[in-house]
Amino acid sequence: MPVFFAIFKREMKSYFTTPVAYIYLVVFLLLSSFLTIKGRFFEARQADLQPFFSILPILFIFFIPAVGMRVFAEEKKSGTIELLFTLPVTIRDAVIGKFLAAWGFLLIALIMTLPLPIVVSLLGKPDPWVIVTGYLGAILLSGCYLAISIFCSAMTRGQIESFILSVLICGFFASADQPAFLSTLSSFLPSFMVEAVANLSFIGHFDSIKRGVFEFNDLAFYAFLMTGWLLSAMIILDVRKEPA
Repeated sequence: MPVFFAIFKREMKSYFTTPVAYIYLVVFLLLSSFLTIKGRFFEARQADLQPFFSILPILFIFFIPAVGMRVFAEEKKSGTIELLFTLPVTIRDAVIGKFLAAWGFLLIALIMTLPLPIVVSLLGKPDPWVIVTGYLGAILLSGCYLAISIFCSAMTRGQIESFILSVLICGFFASADQPAFLSTLSSFLPSFMVEAVANLSFIGHFDSIKRGVFEFNDLAFYAFLMTGWLLSAMIILDVRKEPA
């Protein structure tokens, strides 16, 4: 059995040994459902899940850092991270195992929202492909937010610091293509750099996916960012690793 898979099982089990995980799931389900219904769900008079997928990137800014903040920060604070690395576990195994476990937890949270497309299907005839691609995009989007949160958890020594730093970085990537933000950047950056920042927007790449357009460049964008942030977390942990 690969070592990272053993860590994955250990971490996944740890999520459900305390009531905190259940509280996270219930809060996420209630918030996402409430904001979807409160939004354009009935006002648009159209049976689709666009309001749901529109609020997910904003909801993720706070929900995913709350999940990822404990991954490494708390272990460093309590001193158990030294014990972890005295075992035959590489930093790569630890990061991948913990990332997959947290991503699996987020997948469970998204699965809990499946009653929404069922209700929409009863009210009208939404395009199934758009719903499927929307959920696939949400999974990729959550992975990027989570990779950032794990990097921040590796950078900091406490959960609060990790959460705040994660929210700031995730907020930057979520709003990178917003007109007001780009207008501010254009006052002191050349146009090609402003355009480069806009292309980093999580929401910009997610918008096409949630409309049913699943392109390779969007998949490559999310895969590249996830890999980059996780590799950065591995480097940080390796540099800060104390001798056994």
